[in-house]
Amino acid sequence: MRASAPARRIRTRSAVVAAAAAAALLGSLASVPAAHADSDSDRRRPARTLHELARESGRYFGSAVDNPELADTEFAELLGTEFGQTTPGNGMKWYATEPERGVFDFTAGDEIVDYAKANGLKVRGHTLLWHSQLPAWLSEGTWTKAELRSILKNHITQVVKHYKGKVFAWDVANEIMNEDGTYRENIFYKVIGPGYIADALRWARAADPKVKLYLNDYNVEALGPKSDAYYTLIKQLKKDRVPIDGFGLQAHLALQYGFPGGYEENLRRFADLGVDVSITELDIRMQLPADEAKLAEQADWYGRVTEGCLEVRRCVGITLWGYTDRHSWIPDFFPGEGAALPWDENLRHKPAYDAIREELAEAAEDD
Repeated sequence: MRASAPARRIRTRSAVVAAAAAAALLGSLASVPAAHADSDSDRRRPARTLHELARESGRYFGSAVDNPELADTEFAELLGTEFGQTTPGNGMKWYATEPERGVFDFTAGDEIVDYAKANGLKVRGHTLLWHSQLPAWLSEGTWTKAELRSILKNHITQVVKHYKGKVFAWDVANEIMNEDGTYRENIFYKVIGPGYIADALRWARAADPKVKLYLNDYNVEALGPKSDAYYTLIKQLKKDRVPIDGFGLQAHLALQYGFPGGYEENLRRFADLGVDVSITELDIRMQLPADEAKLAEQADWYGRVTEGCLEVRRCVGITLWGYTDRHSWIPDFFPGEGAALPWDENLRHKPAYDAIREELAEAAEDD
């Protein structure tokens, strides 16, 4: 375990991100690592990529991708060189994999798996069950408990078996809690009851005994009712000998709401339950327009998220939810907000990149 960061390190990061933020505004968000400051383009592959630095401390560093983005060859090339892991944004969700009952279509997921294999990236499966993006035949149907259990078991079994040996982890159940820590009343909860979660985990384990099984959600980075509910659930699942290997914290953060309180402590308490933790969908949005102060604060947050993971032995990796503002989901869902990722729309480094790289590099040196 790495020692807590000294004051010198905090001051160093602040100086780095402040300088990078100024450079970003003066140079059209074209900040670069110090070793490449004289380069005319920071899109060139650095001496060591973020993933290579993360790997030196036993972790991965990845980025999600959606199928249409692979047609952007410049984007796809950088994804395949800078990162060591990817998550399909939509291609493995229920509406894509089982558009009709009992009729499976793995085309979209397979495309990303094939791309990942060709570029040496490992794949996180996302997601086996979620209340959103369900096919109409499922969400609009009327089911008995036995019928829906059978549908859920078959879906999980078929999808997990298809990707057996091709993905290293599955987000088995996604976003199953409300903000107050109560269960979200999705179709599975309403018809089957809360036991559907343990069922799903057991079925996934039966279909692939080696894959890592996760629960995954947003707004669980801080200590609070929602993360408490997951802590209680995972503790009970472990007690009941239900297979559960990890907890995914999405980390869709926003500057205007403040940095999650007790973030590292929260990671550590889940790790102490005997499960891995992962940052699974990281982006840090801001209210537009971006300015030097916001970019510096964003960079500091990216550094803090990275540092917190590096401080917890069982935090196994970090995944950006897309690495560039060019393909970010944020502007469509949060009007007036954006600039959420470490690369800008031209695939140039922002101050956030430098903050991430600094933390990973220092961890690599410590190890």
